[in-house]
Amino acid sequence: MDKNTITGMLLMCAVIFGYMYFFGPSEAEMAEQQRQQDSIAAVQQAAKAATPATAIDVLNADEVTQIKNLLTGMAGDSLHSGTIDRDGVHIHLDQGSLAGTIALADTTFAFDEALSATSPVPAKHNQAVAAVRKAVESYLKNGSFANCLTGTEQIVKLENDSLRLELSTKGGTISRAQLKAYKAFNAPMVEVFTPGENDYSFTLCNNTQRFETRDFYFTPERVSDSCVVMRLNLDGGATWALRYTLVPGSYMVRMEMVQNAMQSVIPININSVDLTWHQKMARHEEGKMFEERNSAIYYKYYGQGGDVEYTKESGNDEKDVRDKIKWISTKNQFFSAVLIADSLFNGAQLTSREFEKGSAEYQNYLKDMTIRTSLPYASDKTNPAAFYFYLGPNRYPTLSALDCYSPNEDLKLTRLIPLGWKLFRWINTGVIIPVFTWLGKFIGNYGIIILILTILLKIVLSPLTFKSYMSQAKMRILAPDIAAINEQYPDQEDAMKRQQKTMELYSLAGASPFGGCLPMLLQMPILIAMFTFFPSCIELRGQAFLWAKDLSAPDKIFEWTAQIPFITNYFGNHISLFCLLMTVTNIGYTYLTMQSQNQQQSMPGMKWMMYLMPLMFLVFFNNYASGLSYYYFISLLITIAQTYLCRAFVSEDKVRATIAANRDKPKKKSGFMARLEEAQRQQQAMLREQEKRKGAKGKGRR
Repeated sequence: MDKNTITGMLLMCAVIFGYMYFFGPSEAEMAEQQRQQDSIAAVQQAAKAATPATAIDVLNADEVTQIKNLLTGMAGDSLHSGTIDRDGVHIHLDQGSLAGTIALADTTFAFDEALSATSPVPAKHNQAVAAVRKAVESYLKNGSFANCLTGTEQIVKLENDSLRLELSTKGGTISRAQLKAYKAFNAPMVEVFTPGENDYSFTLCNNTQRFETRDFYFTPERVSDSCVVMRLNLDGGATWALRYTLVPGSYMVRMEMVQNAMQSVIPININSVDLTWHQKMARHEEGKMFEERNSAIYYKYYGQGGDVEYTKESGNDEKDVRDKIKWISTKNQFFSAVLIADSLFNGAQLTSREFEKGSAEYQNYLKDMTIRTSLPYASDKTNPAAFYFYLGPNRYPTLSALDCYSPNEDLKLTRLIPLGWKLFRWINTGVIIPVFTWLGKFIGNYGIIILILTILLKIVLSPLTFKSYMSQAKMRILAPDIAAINEQYPDQEDAMKRQQKTMELYSLAGASPFGGCLPMLLQMPILIAMFTFFPSCIELRGQAFLWAKDLSAPDKIFEWTAQIPFITNYFGNHISLFCLLMTVTNIGYTYLTMQSQNQQQSMPGMKWMMYLMPLMFLVFFNNYASGLSYYYFISLLITIAQTYLCRAFVSEDKVRATIAANRDKPKKKSGFMARLEEAQRQQQAMLREQEKRKGAKGKGRR
């Protein structure tokens, strides 16, 4: 900043201060301004004081008459006292006059005060009058169902060897469903339904009104130890009810819609009833990741060939299903609630939401699910609709046995268990699960069952293992001959010839470069099938073996609380011992395999990649079921033992003799080899022709 700039800034400041001094208000002027402000404030205060008090709202004569008529009609029902009791408003008839109370959050009024034009607390008084109008409007809106808006919630219990139910008279629904044979990580029994977290409601409609059954108090009627009817007794003798029957020794509950004289309430032109089912799906497992990853809304399209579909298992999802549906289910890793219609559902709107991390619900719940659907209905039928509720485990034998409840349609409920794509699912359902279930009848320790199952699979696959080892042995013996061919034809122009000679060597020796890979590829579907089987196997849930407390969960031997970005999502915040043993064994097996494959010495990058794979498995398998890691660990140990047995019983001298004998035998060329050689000859001829043309062009230019 130069001298002139500084001088200019000082002059400007001097001018500003001088203006403020000479032209600012005097003390008298400042006093006058203050007097004016005080006067304005006084006027405003006086105006505020002169404002009339809040106007008092009262119920007029027409409203009082309307309430009396409503209560008189309700009193005609012998099952009710003729009262309005809703949201703190309690009104009844006393000697022909209205009486009762109106309870707000912090104040309670007598009903007479709602008729008075004076009140010490006008605002509260008006709130009370508004609450009365709202309650009366609700009763008028519900018409013939108004009698059922009041009552006291009662709990009715049903129980068999497998299932314990609580039915609530508020809404007439199953409010609690407990599975007696299964424990949750934080409760003595798994609850598929829990009060406040699960509810469903039917919506009945006439031409002008909608009636939500969740708003009504039902009258319970116990038919037997396993059957209860939840009934709504309506005006004019009409009744609408839900009859619940618990199937003995089963996880099935029969739910039937039963009604009488409903034509007076619901016109016969109404041909459907809506159903809304909401569930905050609670956690049952200590490890939330897999349980959340396997929770979704499942449904099956109506018809014998109907497919099973589901909402996305990760993230939020919404689906608008327009086609007819046979059953709908809310499903997590090991348990499901399935609603199976005797007839069908007319499509559905499905919503599945994850809870935000850090929210109060995130730790205790998996998903927030809502199902909206409708089904055929007729008010002149005694039994317009019926269902089965399956509330139980995702156990393959149990689910497959439920087809008997729908003789005309394959329910495909076993699709609730994720067992992989078609080939892998076929292996699981046709081989693994039957053997696993059969062994479970005789052996109580599932760690021993996994060991026996692994040994049986290895015995069945042993011919492939032996063939793979023999192919590797032949390739190892032929390695010097292959190297000699590569030295004889080193140039790129001789690649076709080099390949031809190599294939002739393989053919004469009875070897194949793919002989070792093909048997391993044939074993891969079983390995992948087991990968899908163990995390879904409910039989392993809660089963201890050695140090593992639960074979369906990771066997943690060390934990920490820190969250490592990316790694925690896959690896978790713990170390699983079976997974660690599997990784060490896998590295040992890789070393053993690399020793027997001399050709890998020229591929150091591939060698390190082979050693990197077990470490990658450690990261991804650390969070999986310990039963899966245990299976792979045992399988690798047996494979290593088989390799040493093959080395002990297979003499390389005999293999060399076999190769020599194969070379001396006349070989009939296969069609494939003949076509391959013909293609090679044609390609060589084309290359020679191209060389001639190039030479001719070069001479022409000279």
